[in-house]
Amino acid sequence: MIPGGQPNMQQLLQQAQKMQQDLAAAQEELARTPVEGSAGGGLVKATVTGSGELQGLVIDPKAVDPEDTETLADLVVAAVRDANAAAQQLQQQKLGPLTAGLGGIPGLPF
Repeated sequence: MIPGGQPNMQQLLQQAQKMQQDLAAAQEELARTPVEGSAGGGLVKATVTGSGELQGLVIDPKAVDPEDTETLADLVVAAVRDANAAAQQLQQQKLGPLTAGLGGIPGLPF
């Protein structure tokens, strides 16, 4: 701080730039990190990235009943939701510490 209580603008800009770089690196890492969710005791497994993009879906043949496709659809939805919940938890772990101090800055969406 400069005498008189005014913040050093150069220092603030450097801190903001570092936080932006750290946030971008964490978001890239999330986009590469696979997270799995499952339903039906593992009959349906969904894999999403840490940023929530669906990457894969595995359906055990035991889950396939041509007479009951509704249950299979429900299992798929549940598995994807489970994987997305895990991805959101990972996001909080990775991004939470980086965005915690930004909540009080006007104009920032945190």
